[in-house]
Amino acid sequence: MQKILVANRGEIALRVMRSCKKMGIKTVAVFSEADRNAPFVHFADEAFCIGPPAASESYLKGDKIIEIALQTKTDGIHPGYGFLSENAGFAKAVHEAGIKFIGPGIEAIETMGSKLAAKAAVSKYDVPMVPGTDEAITDVGAAKELAKEIGFPILIKASAGGGGKGMRIVDRVEDFEEQMQLAVSEAISAFGDGAVFIEKYITKPRHIEIQVLGDQHGNLVHLFERECSIQRRHQKVIEEAPSVVLTEELRAKMGDAAIGVAKSVNYEGAGTVEFLLDEDGSFYFLEMNTRLQVEHPVSELITGVDLVEQQIKVARGEKLAFSQSDLSIKGHAIELRVYAEDPLNNFLPSIGNLEKYQVPVGKGIRVDDGLREGMDIPIYYDPMVAKLVTYGADRDEAIAKMKEAIDNYLISGVENTLAFGKWTMDHPVFIEGDIDTNFIKKYFKPEDLSDEWSADETEAAAILGVSILNEVPLEEQIPR
Repeated sequence: MQKILVANRGEIALRVMRSCKKMGIKTVAVFSEADRNAPFVHFADEAFCIGPPAASESYLKGDKIIEIALQTKTDGIHPGYGFLSENAGFAKAVHEAGIKFIGPGIEAIETMGSKLAAKAAVSKYDVPMVPGTDEAITDVGAAKELAKEIGFPILIKASAGGGGKGMRIVDRVEDFEEQMQLAVSEAISAFGDGAVFIEKYITKPRHIEIQVLGDQHGNLVHLFERECSIQRRHQKVIEEAPSVVLTEELRAKMGDAAIGVAKSVNYEGAGTVEFLLDEDGSFYFLEMNTRLQVEHPVSELITGVDLVEQQIKVARGEKLAFSQSDLSIKGHAIELRVYAEDPLNNFLPSIGNLEKYQVPVGKGIRVDDGLREGMDIPIYYDPMVAKLVTYGADRDEAIAKMKEAIDNYLISGVENTLAFGKWTMDHPVFIEGDIDTNFIKKYFKPEDLSDEWSADETEAAAILGVSILNEVPLEEQIPR
């Protein structure tokens, strides 16, 4: 594999290209008119504009991307995450064009893309499931009776859903019919598929996911867990690895279950199996993401494995060079998703110009970003500015590094989640590790930030900090 087209944008496109460069592989970028001057475009060996800013007219144009791949004699296409990364039709078209899709097989993408099909597939491997329905529900009356049997509160979820869409929590039987109709309507609007299922709602769940990796020869390993419980609108904001609550016994059980899920679809490449973990240590299969995750850096840092490099090696037909017994957890890593969002206003997007932008550098600090000072944050895409990741010998050191990095991260021109990240690192519940997916809802109040964090203070601290941290030798910084 001598040349790879990266069918994505921003920080993940740059991240993939860095591993390609390390492996001596040429890269091709595709970009929208909004991203013409983005760093990933300049980093690539070749770059082609594929359309206007809207994703539907550029990054989702699979036929145009394949056309450019053929034109440039590309050997493989890496989809990153989002956009076409879990689109089975695109993966099939890439394959039919004689190009390698750097990801799992079409069967795996199709099966895991439907929550109902996924549950049916993994049921053969004795993977724990949340009590609920095994098939789509259309009859509201019958669904209500099943909900009574399961016991309230229950969760109505769109089968084709994601990002919290088509999801409703119902606490009382009296509210069931209205909430189900709303869930079905939202699912049809968002995904074109009104299929929903219901399951028991775990009131204080942790969101634990297991990173898996498989080759084309039947070998599968897991790279341990990530704690992803701090979320807003059912989307993650802070992740860490390992989790503070998993014992070695529970870690092994969840790892084995994740391998079972991967086996159910003959999985190849990097993927993530997501679980809900109850207060009593019971865990339940949630879904499998058949792609690289946003939070993959924390797994890379605690295992020393470059997941993008492994994806490419698997796509080339190579066997995994290590087994489960070769893998171990070393240290602790935390990731803060730095979004252009306003925590003081329900984390709503804050679009604008990065008037000042300087990232922290130093030992134990990694920043995966795709923007530079003076650039606009486009309104057309996810408002992520960067992923700020810190690593330490233990969790306390990783937290201290994160606080140091936030203090020395300079962003002005847009509201962002740095202040929220600092608030979280200082919160006693987070420090104790007693978190669940309701953490923000239960503990965060906007006034907590407005009292302690002002733009002037942030800018002054960052200017001072960046000047100090930039003196750290490159060899002591975490590679990206």
